[in-house]
Amino acid sequence: MTKPVISRESFSARIWRKTLAGVGVKFGLGWVALLVFCAVFAPFLANSMPLLMSKNGVISAPVLEYLSVEDTWILASFLIALAVYRLNIDGGKQILLFLLGSALAALLVNSFVKPPVLVIYDDFRSAAYTQVDWKLMPPIPYAPVDYLRDLGSKGLEAPFATEGHTHLMGTEENGADVLSRMIHACRISLSIGLIASGIALAIGIVIGGLMGYFSGVVDMLGMRLVEIFEDIPTLFLLLTFVAFFGRSLYMMMVIIGVTGWSGYARYVRQEFLKLRKQDYVQAAVASGLPLSSILFRHMLPNGVAPLLVAVSFGVAGAILSEATLSFLGLGVVDAPSWGAMLDQAVKSSTFNWWMAVFPGGSIFMTVFAYNLIGEAFRDAIDPRLSDKAGGKA
Repeated sequence: MTKPVISRESFSARIWRKTLAGVGVKFGLGWVALLVFCAVFAPFLANSMPLLMSKNGVISAPVLEYLSVEDTWILASFLIALAVYRLNIDGGKQILLFLLGSALAALLVNSFVKPPVLVIYDDFRSAAYTQVDWKLMPPIPYAPVDYLRDLGSKGLEAPFATEGHTHLMGTEENGADVLSRMIHACRISLSIGLIASGIALAIGIVIGGLMGYFSGVVDMLGMRLVEIFEDIPTLFLLLTFVAFFGRSLYMMMVIIGVTGWSGYARYVRQEFLKLRKQDYVQAAVASGLPLSSILFRHMLPNGVAPLLVAVSFGVAGAILSEATLSFLGLGVVDAPSWGAMLDQAVKSSTFNWWMAVFPGGSIFMTVFAYNLIGEAFRDAIDPRLSDKAGGKA
């Protein structure tokens, strides 16, 4: 008599397998992975300086000499994330280890990385960098803030319109290459989407969890707080802060995060109100477990399904908020942004189609990708949806 085969697949592995079963989520993850790749390796993908070159037998890497503190920290954090991912520890410890490693990398980078204060991109087209034994240039040989004045760029030139120089996506109003700025703008879109949503998610989980677990007076006071924050117009608050305190990407992240947690709190509260009477929760209370363990280790994993879709919409909304501010001319000044490039589509008397199609298409694809990922996670985690799928099969 053969013994039944017992599956030893973990819960997270089963959810991940079900999530990847759809075609849409693969497309969404592929697009986000492409954005991450562009954001991490932007200095090596689009830059006016050589990656490697040999002059008089001496090999050098100019791009490494000019890496900024931000570039170095992003590369270090990416390597830390890969190293932590390969460790055989649970997800919570991985996240904590990554945050500690990134913080340490930030301190070290700020202490030891001292790039040149002034970068003149015209110099990289001078004899010192052209009359060499050999050199290896990035795929896009233009930096995002290289305005090509020595080449006579007039700005807002359509793709392939410049003689002798190939700009696959044309140039923007100051003469910089659009494709280069598109690649470097991935950093702003990813950072403001993930960090702002992370702030909102952390606040929403704590407040919503306390409301749902204790109910009563705590729930009533918490819901009044939720209603107050739901009435705050985030866009107008951002415009007000920009008017008084200037433009800052970090300020945008904090404001979007602090004003966007109410939806997450409602989802968590609703799930915790249902879960608080479950037998395993009562057993955890009777065992004398601390409140943090009951809320976040036992109840939260069983009520996380609605949050996943909400987070995907939250990330998309944060990206759209930044794009809206940049489109209105109130975004970050010293860094390329998809919204700011979109604004240049109607800057002159003619419609600059390439400034609308490429940045606008990237915003649409990014928002669409996050929504596909959130829907796929919801379908994989929610047992009611799994039961329906199994019944249809």
